[in-house]
Amino acid sequence: MALVCAGISHRHAPLEVREKFAVGANELAETLDRLRTIDSLDGAVLLSTCNRVEIYASAGDPASALPQITRHLADRAGGSELPFQSADSPTSARHLFRVASGLDSMVLGETEILGQVKRAYAAASETGIADRRIHRLFQHAFRAAKEVRSRTSITRGAASVGSVAVDLAENIFGNLLDHQVMILGAGDTSERVARGLYKRGVGAVMVSNRRFERASQLADTIGGSAVHFEQWQDSFGDTDILVCSTAAPHFVVTPEKLEPVLRQRAGRPLYIIDLAVPRDVDPRVGKLDSVHLHDIDSLQTLALETTRRREGELARCEQIVDRHTSDFLEWMRRDSAR
Repeated sequence: MALVCAGISHRHAPLEVREKFAVGANELAETLDRLRTIDSLDGAVLLSTCNRVEIYASAGDPASALPQITRHLADRAGGSELPFQSADSPTSARHLFRVASGLDSMVLGETEILGQVKRAYAAASETGIADRRIHRLFQHAFRAAKEVRSRTSITRGAASVGSVAVDLAENIFGNLLDHQVMILGAGDTSERVARGLYKRGVGAVMVSNRRFERASQLADTIGGSAVHFEQWQDSFGDTDILVCSTAAPHFVVTPEKLEPVLRQRAGRPLYIIDLAVPRDVDPRVGKLDSVHLHDIDSLQTLALETTRRREGELARCEQIVDRHTSDFLEWMRRDSAR
């Protein structure tokens, strides 16, 4: 019995490749069911975020299970090869512990990833595909992440992709008081961005979502206004910053939708921050006059500045991860000897 893991992340591939592998919330249960058909696989968790798609699994025959796992993911992307694969238990466990602790994130020490790992584990538990070793593995991962956050200062400062997006908006405009923001999507990332902008004193925030009720709830918490998703273009005229983070499987913002609006703006600059994977904004939009488009990969510059400030804490974090990895592997050895 061994642990295996396979996947793709921002470390291995650009956004246009990663988005092909993304597994939406509405696809998760079906994808987990397909994993059940893999020979010798005993348990699995699928983690799909804006920066990574990874499967962690326990298998009686890892040499047989790993190629089948990678094939399941690769088929989603037209046969693209997965750059990260391991059938080694220590490597797989340590990788998960680093991911959950925010040490493998685009923003070093980001806190959002832990919630995403917990939701991925909960989904596997609810569908019954998480076996005893997967349960123990993820409980150790959560403890490692908690200790990293509580005993180091790795999370100090901007600690998520959403907070980097807020930093970018403030860097562009300086004082946000006289500027208007529209947010497409009302999920976790959108909520973090909206709350961050509100704390920075942005003048006005509009929220648009396919579920208008959810847009209204988010808008109410920040003193903003809600817009029906079918009508976001009609309310777009005075928008300075457009933040996109929907779960749509296709482009939501296209040149065809924006061009009529831009003609009415008389060259007023529009900054678009696309945090969605797959992307919400057609890349052609970035070629339109007066439009400045940033996707999740272009936030790397700001993220690297945060990373440099935190690198001094990294050695302490790695020591914590190593200790929790050793503790888990010792549990595996005792469990196998029963």
